[in-house]
Amino acid sequence: MRNRKILIGALVSALAFVGIGMNTVSANAATTTLTIWHNLGDTQNATAVKALTDAYTKLHPDVTFKLVSQPADNYFALLQAAAVSKKGPDMALMWTGLFALQYKSYLANLKGVVSAAALAREGSLNWSSPNFDAANGPYVMPFDRQFYIGFYNKAALKKAGVAAVPSTWNELYAACTKLKGAGYTPIVYGNGGQSLGALYYPWYDASYIAIGQSSVDGLRDLYSGKNQWNSAVNIASYTKYAALKSKGCTNSDVLTKTNNLDDFLGGKAAMIIDGTWDTKKFTDKMGTNVAAFVPPFSDKPIKGVVEFAGQGLSLTAYSKNQKAAAGFLEFMTTSAAAKLVDGAGLISNVNGSTTSNPVNQEMLDFATKKGYARYPMLDNVLQGDVVDAGNKILPAILGGKTSIAGGLKQMAQVWANLAPDKRGNSYK
Repeated sequence: MRNRKILIGALVSALAFVGIGMNTVSANAATTTLTIWHNLGDTQNATAVKALTDAYTKLHPDVTFKLVSQPADNYFALLQAAAVSKKGPDMALMWTGLFALQYKSYLANLKGVVSAAALAREGSLNWSSPNFDAANGPYVMPFDRQFYIGFYNKAALKKAGVAAVPSTWNELYAACTKLKGAGYTPIVYGNGGQSLGALYYPWYDASYIAIGQSSVDGLRDLYSGKNQWNSAVNIASYTKYAALKSKGCTNSDVLTKTNNLDDFLGGKAAMIIDGTWDTKKFTDKMGTNVAAFVPPFSDKPIKGVVEFAGQGLSLTAYSKNQKAAAGFLEFMTTSAAAKLVDGAGLISNVNGSTTSNPVNQEMLDFATKKGYARYPMLDNVLQGDVVDAGNKILPAILGGKTSIAGGLKQMAQVWANLAPDKRGNSYK
C-alpha cells in the first residue's frame, strides 16, 4: 500500500507538470459519485480499477467512486436488468468484442464523448466498435492488454527431464508422461483465477485450438458457419484436446476443482492455461521460476498468440453523470494511468506503454520479437449463445462427460438456431 501512495504522489506531480486534470475545486463544490460495476473479484484487474479511481479522486476531489463487485456468473444478466429500470451503474466493466456490441443498446458510443486525441492513444478499439471498425466508434475504454496464455514451472520441467517447452500435441503428450512420472500434475484445470462460473473457462484453450487451424481472418469462419463446429477439422482437434485427460495430462477433477491456482503456485502442477490477470500472483510467488508459453494445441508449432484489449469500462447510456464519467475515461488514456495499470501487474492498453513484469514482457515479445500473429480472444468474436453453450459443452468434452462428436454437434445446433442476421460475415 505504501508503494501505491508513492506512485499516486508522483502521479500528481507529473500531471501538474504537464497540466492535465489539475482543476482547483472549492471546499464547497458539490461531489459527484460515479458508480462502477465489475465482476473482477480480487484479481489484479480489480486492483488496477481501484488504483485508477483513487488517483482520479486525488486529482479531482469533486469526483468520488463507488465500486460494486457483482457475481461473475450472472454479471451481464444483472447489467441488462438494471438497464431496463435505468437504475444501474454509471460505468460497467465490459469485455470487448461481441460482448460489448450485444449490449450496446444501453451503452454510450464513446466517439464524441471523449476526445479524438484520447481515443487515438488507445490500441485495439476496433474490437469494441460496430463490425469491428474503429471508425464507427468504440463502446469500451480498455484499460489493459490481455493474453490468454500458458504458464509453466521451469524447475518442474527440468526435474522431469523436459528439455524444451512443448510446441505440438505430441510433444505435449510426451512431456505430460515425464511430468506425471516425476510426481507433477502436468496441466491443472479448475475455475480458479478469473472465476467465471462453476466450470473451468474453456475459451482460453479453444482460442489456441482455433489458432492451430486458421489465420486471424479465418476465425470469422466459426462465426459465419463456413467452419461448422462439428466439421472434420474440429472433431480431429477436439479429439486431441480430450486426450489431454485420458492420457493423464490433467488433474482428474477438471470439472469440479476450485483451487487450481494454488496447485500451480504451490509447485504441485507444472503448467496452467490462464491469463495476464494472474501474472503478478505467479511472479510474486515463483519469481524467475515461472515463464509464459503458447499452448501447443496443434499438430504443427503455433505461430500465433492471443493478445487482445480484453476488458475496460463502458459508460451506460442512461447515466446521469456522463460528463464526469467521460472525464475519468479520458484520464484512463494517459501515460500516468498506464503506470498505475502496470503497477497492478497488468499490461496497459495505452499505445507505447511498457510493462515492468518480465513474464508480461515475454508475452509481448511473442508478437514484437518472434513474429507471432496477434489473435483476438475467440469467445469475444463469437455469438453470445455459442459462447454460453461452449461454457458447458467444451469442459464436458475434456472431462469425458460427453462425446466429442456429440458435444460439437450440440455446438453446431446452437449456431444453426441463431437468427439469420447473426450468421453472416458481418459481426453483430
